[in-house]
Amino acid sequence: MLIIAHRGAHRPETGGVEENTVAAFCRAVEQGVDGVEFDVRATRDGQLVVHHDARLIDGRPVAATDAVDLPAHVPSFAAVLDACQPLRVVNVELKNHPFEPGFDPTGELPGRVGALLAGRPAGAFLLSSFHLPSLEAARAAAPGLATGWLTAAGYDQLAAVEAIAAAGHRALCPAEEVVTGDLVMRAHRAGLEIWAWTVNDTARMAELAAAGVDALITDRPWAALAERG
Repeated sequence: MLIIAHRGAHRPETGGVEENTVAAFCRAVEQGVDGVEFDVRATRDGQLVVHHDARLIDGRPVAATDAVDLPAHVPSFAAVLDACQPLRVVNVELKNHPFEPGFDPTGELPGRVGALLAGRPAGAFLLSSFHLPSLEAARAAAPGLATGWLTAAGYDQLAAVEAIAAAGHRALCPAEEVVTGDLVMRAHRAGLEIWAWTVNDTARMAELAAAGVDALITDRPWAALAERG
C-alpha cells in the first residue's frame, strides 16, 4: 500500500509547514513517503500553479489573478514537480470543475497538464480529477498517462468501477468512508487500483490496508508510515 502525503507534509503533523507549498513537498520527501498529492490550477495569464481552493484567502479567484500577483507561498506547477522528483509517485489533482471560477470546457487546460506530465524526464504520475471529461482530454494529449477518477461519498462506486474500467483509466479514487473490501475486490477484478482519500484515523488506515487498497492519501503521513510497519 502506497502512502501518499495529502498536499505534502504539513501542519499540524509537520509543525510550521503550510500545505501545498514547496516546503511541504520537500518535507514529505524527507519523511520517506511513497508519494504526494497536490492540486493544480491555471491563473489568468495561463500559468499552472499549485493551490487547493478556487479562491485565495483574500477572496480573489486564482483563475482571475496573474501568477505574479499570487501570494509568495503559492508555487508553480513546475517547481513542485522538481521538488517531488525523488518520490516514487506523484498524484496530481486537476482542478477543473464546472461550478468553480476558471472552468475550461474546451479540454485545453487538461491537455496542457497531461502533455506536461508526459514530457517530464522521470517519475510516475497519476492524474486525478472529479471531472471525468477533463481526464479524457488529458489522456487524449498524453495517451500513456495514468488517470484516476475522484468520486465523492454519495456516488455509486460500483457503477464508477464499470465506467472507468471500460474507458481505460487506472484507478478509482473514492472518499475513504465508502471504501469496502467488496469495492476493492471488484475494482481489482476490473484491473483498477483503489486510491482512498483522505484517511487520518489510524484504525481506519489498518482497515483499509487489510482490505487491500493500493494507495492511502493522508494528512498524517508519519502515522500512516508507522501503521504500515
